[in-house]
Amino acid sequence: MSKKRVLFVTQEMSPYTDSNEISDLVGKLPLHMYSKGYEVRVLMPRFGLINERRHRLHEVVRLSGMNIIVDDDDYPLIIKVASLPGARLQVYFLDNDEFFKRKNLFNDDEGTPYEDNAERMVFFCKGVIETVRKFGWPPDIIHCHGWMTSMIPMFIRQAYKSDPVFHETQILYSAYPHEMNGLLQDNFISKASINNLSKKDLDIFVSEGNISLERGAFAYADACIKGSVTSIGDVDTLLDESNKPVLRVEDEATYLNDHLEFYKMLTQKNVPT
Repeated sequence: MSKKRVLFVTQEMSPYTDSNEISDLVGKLPLHMYSKGYEVRVLMPRFGLINERRHRLHEVVRLSGMNIIVDDDDYPLIIKVASLPGARLQVYFLDNDEFFKRKNLFNDDEGTPYEDNAERMVFFCKGVIETVRKFGWPPDIIHCHGWMTSMIPMFIRQAYKSDPVFHETQILYSAYPHEMNGLLQDNFISKASINNLSKKDLDIFVSEGNISLERGAFAYADACIKGSVTSIGDVDTLLDESNKPVLRVEDEATYLNDHLEFYKMLTQKNVPT
């Protein structure tokens, strides 16, 4: 039986970004799934704080060279790769000087969110999908972690719905605490309308006049996860109302095996042996 393929898409990951809830979880989860017999790859932004020499990043020429259109502007996409320490598990970094060269992740030195966070998110999400298409590696599961990945379920199900690479893919979205919903610009919807998507396709990301990235991501994902043991806005309400498979991370001591069992359930009998 062939191994199941799991693609992790994350905004942060240990040891490449600072330790926090999402970084620490995503730093462990791919390794755990790899140890259980899954084929695993990881995609994340190449933020400026990531030391390329220390982590041995190098460019993947065959994957680089694409241009990603965001709000009618073209931005070059460079792909770099490294192996997680102690494992033959590859992490691919999406790089662009305009969006990711700065040393902070989402806020400037004064703690003010970057004005182009919406464009950065759209670039990353679209870049992820184009990179997977270029891989020639159809994933059985795409597991998205964090607000910066929240457009991927909708992009795949709407803008790329005819692409055979994703026809058998289960898309999971894990929500974590963040403040970005209230900080995105009013023109967020127009910036996210890639590949001739209509405003109607993105209406689900708006609730009572406010942006709700989780509401949109959960609507288009095949399974929904509360990735944090702490409260996350209206996420519990959204999960209570969902008719999709739901996982709530409630115990840090068991979350790795909880995810494993959740993956097995989603792929039913077609799991690695």
